Amino acid sequence: MLQNALADAAYPRHVMVACSGGPDSLALAAVASYFARRGHVDGHPVTVGAAVVDHQLQDGSAAIAARTAKTLQELGLSPVEVRTVTVAGAGMGPEAAAREARHAALEAAAAEQGAEAVLLGHTLDDQAEQVLLGLARGSGTRSLAGMRPTRGKLLRPFLGLRRADTEEICAVEELDPWHDPTNADPAFARSRTRVEVLPHLEEKLGPGVAESLARTAAILQLDADYLEDVAESTFASLVERDDGGLSLPEEALRALAPAIRFRVIAKAAADVGGQQPSYQRLLAAEALLRRQGSAGPVELPGGVSAYRLSLAQLEESKGNPGPAAAGGSSSVPRERARCGKLVFRPQKPPAK
Repeated sequence: MLQNALADAAYPRHVMVACSGGPDSLALAAVASYFARRGHVDGHPVTVGAAVVDHQLQDGSAAIAARTAKTLQELGLSPVEVRTVTVAGAGMGPEAAAREARHAALEAAAAEQGAEAVLLGHTLDDQAEQVLLGLARGSGTRSLAGMRPTRGKLLRPFLGLRRADTEEICAVEELDPWHDPTNADPAFARSRTRVEVLPHLEEKLGPGVAESLARTAAILQLDADYLEDVAESTFASLVERDDGGLSLPEEALRALAPAIRFRVIAKAAADVGGQQPSYQRLLAAEALLRRQGSAGPVELPGGVSAYRLSLAQLEESKGNPGPAAAGGSSSVPRERARCGKLVFRPQKPPAK
C-alpha cells in the first residue's frame, strides 16, 4: 500500500511520517522504515523523516512525544523532530482546533525538512467513522466522501487497512504504541462513534459495515470530484467581478442543475472571503433567484451578503433609464426584468 501510494505521488525523494505514537501511525512508520533502510522505492531514491506533534492537552504529553521520537529514530527515520503546539480553539470545537494546530505544525515541519509528501496513518476504521459522522450531521457529498487517499502533500496509504492490522504490525515489529485515552472518551462524538456506534452496527447488521462505509466514501469521492470540476468551470465562466465583490447572472444560474447551482453559489461566497455555507443558508441564497419575497440581503457565514439586483436596477445604476424616464409615455408598462444578477459582497466591519 505504501509503495503504491509513493508511486502514485511520483516517487517523492523525501517523505515525512506524521506520528502520534499510536498504533496506526507507529505501524506506518515501521513500514516506511523498510524503504528508509533500502534507500529507494522501485529504484527511485527516497529518505524518510518524521514529526511528532505534542498538543499539550494531557499530562505527560511531552514525555510521550519524546518517547515516540526515540522509537522513530531507532527505526532509522531521519530527521525526527517534536513540534509543540498550543491549541487555541477560538470559534471551533476542541477536535477541530487540535486538528488545525496539528496540520499547521506538520506543514511547517515538512517545509523545514524539504518533504515532498507527508504520510498519515488513517485506517479504514477512521474512514468509516468519518462517513458515519457526516451522515449524523446531514452533510453533503463532499463530507460523506470521507478522507482522500491523496490531498496535496498528504498521503493516506493505510485507508484499506483495519485498525487491528496496524496493531498486529506493531506486535510483529515489537513496538509498544501509546493508546490515546481520548479515543475512548464518550465526551467526543468521534470516540462514541468508534467505541459504541460502529461496534453496535457490526453486531446488529453483521460484519462488513465498516468496509461498506469505506466503499461508499470511495464511490462518493468520484462523484464529488466530478461535480466539483463542473462547478468550478461553471463558476469561472459566469463570474463577474467589481469593487471587491462579484455577481452571477440570474438566468444562467436558474438554468443550472441544482447540484451545480448550489455549488456555484457556495464558491461565490468563498471567493469573497466567506466560509462554507450550511445547507439552510444555501437554500436562502438560492431562493433569491425565484423573485418571491425579499431580494435580500441574505447573510452567509464569514461576513458575506448575497442579494438580487433586477435588470431594471442594473440599468438605472448604469444611467440607462427606462422608457418613461427617457421621455416615453408613462402609460407604457415597464418591461419585466429579463435577467438580473445575484451579488455577493463582503460585509464592512463595524466602525470602531
